[in-house]
Amino acid sequence: MDQFSLNLIMIIGFVLGSGLIVLEAFIPGFGVAGICGVVLEVAALYCCWQLFGVGTALLAFVAVLVLIALALLISYRSAMNGRLSKSPLVLKDTEAPAGEAKPDHWIGREGVAVTSLRPAGQIEIDGTRLNAASDGEFIKRGTPVLVTGAEGDHYTIRVKD
Repeated sequence: MDQFSLNLIMIIGFVLGSGLIVLEAFIPGFGVAGICGVVLEVAALYCCWQLFGVGTALLAFVAVLVLIALALLISYRSAMNGRLSKSPLVLKDTEAPAGEAKPDHWIGREGVAVTSLRPAGQIEIDGTRLNAASDGEFIKRGTPVLVTGAEGDHYTIRVKD
């Protein structure tokens, strides 16, 4: 391969590989994005080694690790405090307040479906979000619901009559 092709593979491998590895951090399990990201990073490091030697390849490897760690840190901070934290995709308020640790506390209480329940989703009672599931029926977002039971940290609900 000529030098231009190796440089192109190296740059594309570093950029796409790092992006796929960061994406994998938000996808449960170790899947296709993570494997492809690692393969692209290895290919880019191989091209770097072929063009510039072992020292430069090691330096590039450390730089990639630092950039991936920085991207994950920024994403984590956004998920905890930034715009992403206000998204219904982030489940940070799903546990009961410290003084109300018993799951039985919510049984018989009325709330509102925060997400569509198909049959699982989230409900909100007095400003607290809880994981819930219906008995198999579809419940639209915004529908008033009644908690009928508890199983672990999930609650069984039905549409309020």
